[in-house]
Amino acid sequence: MSRIYLDHAATTPLRPAAAEAMRHGFERWANPSSPHAEGRAARAALEDARGRVKAALGWDGEVIFTSGASEALAIGLRRSKAERRLASAVEHDAVFRAAPDAEVLPVVGGAVDADALAAALASPGRALVAVQSINSETGTVLLPHGEDSLCRLVREAGGLFLADCSQSAGKLPLPEADLIVVSAHKLGGPIGVGALLVRDLAMLEPSGGHERGYRPGTENLPGALGFAAALEAGGIETWATSYPERFEFKDLLSRKAEVLRPGAQCSHIVAVASERLSAAALLIRFDAMGFAISAGSACSSGTLKRSRALEAFAIDGDLADRVVRVSIGWSTTPAELDAFCEAWREVART
Repeated sequence: MSRIYLDHAATTPLRPAAAEAMRHGFERWANPSSPHAEGRAARAALEDARGRVKAALGWDGEVIFTSGASEALAIGLRRSKAERRLASAVEHDAVFRAAPDAEVLPVVGGAVDADALAAALASPGRALVAVQSINSETGTVLLPHGEDSLCRLVREAGGLFLADCSQSAGKLPLPEADLIVVSAHKLGGPIGVGALLVRDLAMLEPSGGHERGYRPGTENLPGALGFAAALEAGGIETWATSYPERFEFKDLLSRKAEVLRPGAQCSHIVAVASERLSAAALLIRFDAMGFAISAGSACSSGTLKRSRALEAFAIDGDLADRVVRVSIGWSTTPAELDAFCEAWREVART
């Protein structure tokens, strides 16, 4: 039996259109910042990719290409014109690496505690507030589409709002925010490229170098072209597995396990706990059966530490130790989900 990949929240296969776009990009090997004809041609292609990314995401601000979400977070958190940093307790570890002194905002019922945020914003100094759109470990939606109360609260206090949309961009509409983080390889684009969307570049301190002085390093033209092509290939509505089938998948799993739902849930990331087996045991079993799943985010799944995000979501420690993540993407088929559900039932019987 061929292996079935269900770890798309870690990274998803490269879309064919993105691979073809990158092939053309590698043929334009000149540095986009060089003044000669070859460099100017590469620059034109890069700016065309930038415009296409903006159009595909429905963004009317600026786009700074980065090496991925972690760098985009670092730029946004370290160079925004703000005196304090605040972040929800369930943010990706990259947020706290970039801003180790960030004030942590509690999460209650799967949502950022608005009262705690308001109290924190009342302290002196302009604040940058970082909240992810979808949690990568549980699929919890912290920034529902059309609900901009958190951003409004921050703006009324004179602060800046940063949304980490690594797990939602290219799948769902962007939230209302001043800065937005996007990762290409989570949506069918290449690894090694992402973007920081900025409402107004005046919000950031420039650092010199490329990307209009906001990022050092030669621009990744093939990556930018693949990024744009992946976005243009379509969002979640183009996936092989439809919405009803995804929800049925959750229901099937819940008959033999506990599906974690700490708040509103997206349809492409599911956190599920075995009745008795540890996460480590589940990963070994399913890998041997031909299924790729994970425990927590890809950046921390190799550690033995208990998930900080699950703890912040008030998931009981014993339950948290039995949780694995199943995530689907543009190439996932209904047959693959059926096979996984049957495999889960088999594991549960043993």
